[in-house]
Amino acid sequence: KLFSFPSNNICKSSNARYTDTYILFVTILTPLFFSPKGMAFTLQERQMLGIHGLLPPKVETQDTQAMRFQNNLKKMTDPLGKYVYLMGIQERNERLFYRVLMEDIEELMPIVYTPTVGLACTQYGHIFRRPKGLFISIRDRGHVRSILDNWPETNVAVIVVTDGERILGLGDLGVYGMGIPVGKLCLYTACAGIRPERCLPVAIDVGTDNETLLKDPLYMGLYQKRDRSQAYDDLIDEFMEAVVEKYGQDTLIQFEDFGNHNAFRFLRKYREKYCTFNDDIQGTASVALAGLLAAQRAIGKPITEHRVLFLGAGEAALGIANLIVMAMMETGMTQADARKRIWMYDKHGLLVKETDSNQEAFVHDSPGSVQSFLDAVNTIKPTAIIGVSGAGRLFTHDVLKSMGTLNERPIIFALSNPTTKAECTAEDAYTLTDGRCLFASGSPFGPVTLSDGRVITPGQGNNAYIFPGVALAVILSGVRHISDTVFLEAAKTLAEQLTDKELEEGRLYPPLSNIREVSVQMAVKVVEYVYAKGMAFRYPEPVDKNAFVRATVWDTNYDSFLPDTYDWPGVSFTPKTDSK
Repeated sequence: KLFSFPSNNICKSSNARYTDTYILFVTILTPLFFSPKGMAFTLQERQMLGIHGLLPPKVETQDTQAMRFQNNLKKMTDPLGKYVYLMGIQERNERLFYRVLMEDIEELMPIVYTPTVGLACTQYGHIFRRPKGLFISIRDRGHVRSILDNWPETNVAVIVVTDGERILGLGDLGVYGMGIPVGKLCLYTACAGIRPERCLPVAIDVGTDNETLLKDPLYMGLYQKRDRSQAYDDLIDEFMEAVVEKYGQDTLIQFEDFGNHNAFRFLRKYREKYCTFNDDIQGTASVALAGLLAAQRAIGKPITEHRVLFLGAGEAALGIANLIVMAMMETGMTQADARKRIWMYDKHGLLVKETDSNQEAFVHDSPGSVQSFLDAVNTIKPTAIIGVSGAGRLFTHDVLKSMGTLNERPIIFALSNPTTKAECTAEDAYTLTDGRCLFASGSPFGPVTLSDGRVITPGQGNNAYIFPGVALAVILSGVRHISDTVFLEAAKTLAEQLTDKELEEGRLYPPLSNIREVSVQMAVKVVEYVYAKGMAFRYPEPVDKNAFVRATVWDTNYDSFLPDTYDWPGVSFTPKTDSK
């Protein structure tokens, strides 16, 4: 903020505190502010900015900087150490960070996001370097707008917000959950080219019920039990209103890792009033459906002929189930018939009576005695099992063998994060079904070599295939309310981008190395869709949607800090002299 003020006005101010602060900023902090290029500043830039001599004499290219960055990463073996190093580079040289991330996205996405980000969240106070994003506590009620005003960027387009209650499969991490919005927004930029300065991570701190954190002297949030009173709702309401008031009605607000009850409640409450979605519900649903649509290509069986059994009946399961129903209904099946093809099994057993109002659509009459998930598999005879329980290895060897017996090409999705919470490993899924299953996981697994020498590459059902491209489309088209049909369109678009060769390799999703192009193409398709359906508010409508989207994608090349200098042709500034 100080840097943006006219210096002569500050220096003329009668308030000596502001004058002294400005002088401190210019003389001491300016070199730090101008660190985004590191040694890539040209000689002219160094001289003009007053930083000449503060850097070694060599002027480096970004290529050389990237090589140093990559070499240092290769020397590290500890994932958490890599995470700390990567986040440090992001703070010092943002464009270099994103260049290296984009060039090696398959290797580094598991570091900046799942599964390593989960470990980073559990250790957030212990590895803390500097704050990122905004922290809004329950004690700030009535002053949320003033906190937003403290954020230096005024052109925010997308916000990822969490209250830390259900971080991945790790539970309540309170304010330590800030690692999730930070990591998520890294992928907004790396995957879809959304400008990083337009992204804002937010942690809502209303306390935590995690006793370990409440006893941790390095915990960084409020030392109190989670506030579940009306004050909590009032704070979220105030936050939503303040965001729209400051940044506009079309500001995208993504809810992330809220508790199940609040996640569904806020989605219903806000979806018609704000531009918002919940990635755990809608993003997960979209990427899972895309995997099923890809699987039906391999099997040759339409989605309407599948029976799906979920392990887990929370927000992810219900989101996926509802989107599957929408996909079945598109083919002409009734909603009632579509719902009959979906079963859920949670910690209470098979869902045969309502335990949560959100589950009502998928409650069925009891099919008989079912005492375990294996019993459920053998009784219902599903063609697909989808694990979203966050409870670990519950797709046992017996369950996997049974799926292989019941189906020629069983569909097995172990989507829980992080890796330790996955319902089974890729190796178990493939070996126990003789390599016949179609497998996807939430966290990455490496290629599996079977006893006959075949190598199968498992698919990772990562939400990063969905939310960056959808968000880019929403931002560019000015969508104010995001319909579930947008995520249905995104799922179909993702499935279409999988090539036949990739499908033969065992993949159900395109390689992560192609995710920037996948996201851009998805954004183009969604932009076309929202304009065709009258959901867009930004006009005039672009004629060439592909060119329109691609022209906005941020790149990692360094900006020049030199002013635009030029001569006036035909004008001389040499003073005339008398000729005698």
